[in-house]
Amino acid sequence: MVVVNWNRKELLRACLASLARQTGVTIETIVVDNGSTDGSADLAEREFGAHVIRNSENRGFCAANNQGIAAARGEFVALLNNDAEAEPAWLAALVKACAKSPLYGMAASKVLVWEDPQRIDKVGHLIFPDGQNRGRGAGALDRGQYDREEEVLWPDGSAALYRKTMLDQIGGFDEDFFAYGDDAELGLRARIAGWRCIYTPEAVARHHRGSTLGRSSMRRLELIERNRVLLALKLFRGVCWC
Repeated sequence: MVVVNWNRKELLRACLASLARQTGVTIETIVVDNGSTDGSADLAEREFGAHVIRNSENRGFCAANNQGIAAARGEFVALLNNDAEAEPAWLAALVKACAKSPLYGMAASKVLVWEDPQRIDKVGHLIFPDGQNRGRGAGALDRGQYDREEEVLWPDGSAALYRKTMLDQIGGFDEDFFAYGDDAELGLRARIAGWRCIYTPEAVARHHRGSTLGRSSMRRLELIERNRVLLALKLFRGVCWC
């Protein structure tokens, strides 16, 4: 279980508290702290007994997750954003779904909007030929339309499960992305390599949208647009753009 953190102490506390309430699984919690100055790393160790990897600077979402993945010892590696909270059956549901086939290298959660849990944040991902990716069902009211287990393209990195053997084969996150669009790049690379992704509605998490840099942050918007182009150039080279 890997949680990346940067100066979000109270969000991190709620995130780790939700992991402490997980049932049906044994969890090894690894917090990778990107040079926080608000006492986040100390909180993770002191209050939750997490294994904390301390970086002296903000290395970004991708590099920090790769550090956590390298340190993880389980068959599966789960990721949960520090601004997300998981329901008690979340992780067990992901593991159960992913274990149904050795071809499932990824499992996607039902991610709801924290501020409005009747509204969907993402239930897997969609992608378009220009490299733009969007959450499947994003913004829709949750009326049960996504309440069946089914294959999707890949999970949203805010609440995801990956098979360690898949990551060992294809590599982890592309650190050139720093943050945003990184889960799409990893997911698409996994699909190209022949791995599949299962979505289970039993794995529910709630997500504060855009809280890492702020939804209106120019840096956030810059990274999203830059990484859309970077993904298309890296993985869509066989697409005709005419």
